[in-house]
Amino acid sequence: MPKTTLGEFELLVLLATIRLGESNAYAVSIVDDITSRTGRNVRRAAVYTTLQRLETKGLVTSWLGESRPERGGKAQRYVHLEPSGLAAAGEARVALQSMWGGLDPMFEES
Repeated sequence: MPKTTLGEFELLVLLATIRLGESNAYAVSIVDDITSRTGRNVRRAAVYTTLQRLETKGLVTSWLGESRPERGGKAQRYVHLEPSGLAAAGEARVALQSMWGGLDPMFEES
């Protein structure tokens, strides 16, 4: 099976999805997780677009939960990590660790 290449933001969304778990992974919680961990200003629309790309790649699936009055009757879209998504995140980790190899001295404070 060919390796799935992930862009930086795709990887961040995938990692947040993994961390949050199936019952807590939805756009707003993903935005909050990425923002709190990276300090990056993340838009919900960017997360929705990225989740669609990840779903097209077969790395996640999503479904609508029940509609809720506090959301004006709208249902929340939850995200489920597929085994291929976990594998892609693992492959990205190995690749990044390999690329960082030997560079530590350049980033150490004097």
